[in-house]
Amino acid sequence: MKVLLINGSPHKEGCTFTALNEIANTLQKNGIESEIFHIGEKPIANCIACGKCRETGKCVFDTDGVNEIGARLNEFGALVLGTPVYYAGPSGQLCSFCDRLFFSNSKKMAGKLAAAVVSCRRGGATASFDRLNKYFTITNMQVVGSQYWNMVHGFTPEDVHKDVEGLQTMRTLAQNMAWLLKCIELGKKHGINKPEYEPVTFTNFIQ
Repeated sequence: MKVLLINGSPHKEGCTFTALNEIANTLQKNGIESEIFHIGEKPIANCIACGKCRETGKCVFDTDGVNEIGARLNEFGALVLGTPVYYAGPSGQLCSFCDRLFFSNSKKMAGKLAAAVVSCRRGGATASFDRLNKYFTITNMQVVGSQYWNMVHGFTPEDVHKDVEGLQTMRTLAQNMAWLLKCIELGKKHGINKPEYEPVTFTNFIQ
């Protein structure tokens, strides 16, 4: 059982990292291994809807970590996306990363636990939180809740450390995720596996 936490901030150890690190520490206390992956400061390519990943299983752009993480997804039972808030939305880097990661690896996402974490100075957190949850609920992932929406507030990591409720929300999220991962593992031992889905049927609204 292992959790992948993706840091979608250009700052490797900024406010978003502070929230993710609180989760990682609590997971460790609950016997769950985790890894924080920083997407970095370099530009992330946008999805160009070429469809090549449907043929090859990986994205045509291979310089920014999307394919690296895609190839490792089977190592993880849960995924946490962390982002700062930019104009009431997630960072553009993280959205581009996730557009390509989820589109090229949607089948690998199914059955995993998931959560979004946002960091903001003041506003826009809930809109960003909602945007990230869309990745999970379209790929048969199970969204883990907490005592409040998963957000921390502050302009610096030092500010975030003063957000007592925000950090507690991160710890509660981690406790819930650890508990559910253990429940899933126990279920597997008793023959309870994830669902087998029908082939997807696509429709449109053109008459």
